[in-house]
Formats: sequence, structure tokens, C-alpha cells
Amino acid sequence: DVQLQASGGGLAQTGGSLRLSCVAHGYTFAERNYVIGWFRQAPGKEREGIASISTNYGSAYYVDSVKGRFTIYTDNAKNTVYLQMNDLKPEDTAVYYCNAGGLLRTPGRYWGQGTQVTVSS
Repeated sequence: DVQLQASGGGLAQTGGSLRLSCVAHGYTFAERNYVIGWFRQAPGKEREGIASISTNYGSAYYVDSVKGRFTIYTDNAKNTVYLQMNDLKPEDTAVYYCNAGGLLRTPGRYWGQGTQVTVSS
């Protein structure tokens, strides 16, 4: 059974950085080329996909609001996908979730637990 473990959230100031991690358990990136994506949900808003990556091919997708600030990348040896978030803004405040098994812009069936990111102004 596929399980995703997300971590790395916290409090940052505007302009600061955080790195989120999503460790996949129950399969290896070499066995299955799942797309792993990061989604976020702010209070009162719908969940939105912000970045995703094909773990074997490296193809990546970013929503316009994070392009140039966030970078998604993999460490296949650790079965981990990272989301490096730079130049954080208060509007990045949300609960962030990782997801596996979907397409670059569409979530799949596997969700990790959320990790809170709060950016102070």
C-alpha cells in the first residue's frame, strides 16, 4: 500500500525559504513512475495543485503563482520529492499536501498528511 509522509512546514517571514519533503513508502520510484505533486489549501479556499513532477522522467509542472520561486525535485535513492520554496509570500500560507498517482495537473489517489506553512508579513 502506498503511503506518503510529508514534512518540513513551519513559520517563515516574507522573503524567506522553506523546504518540504514527501517520502513515498510502499513502492520505489524505480518500480513505478508515479507523478508526485504538491497541493495546498488555504483557509476558505479550494485545494490547488502548485507543482508536480514525473519521478522517472523529471518533467515538472508549476502553477503560475509559484513559478520562479518554488522548485520541485526528486532524490530517487531516498524515494523522496522535495519542494524548495523561496521568496515566500503571505499568500503562500496554507496546508500543503503531497499526492501520488495522478497526472501533472490532476491529483491521484494517494495523499499524504498535510503540513502547515505560515508566512508572516
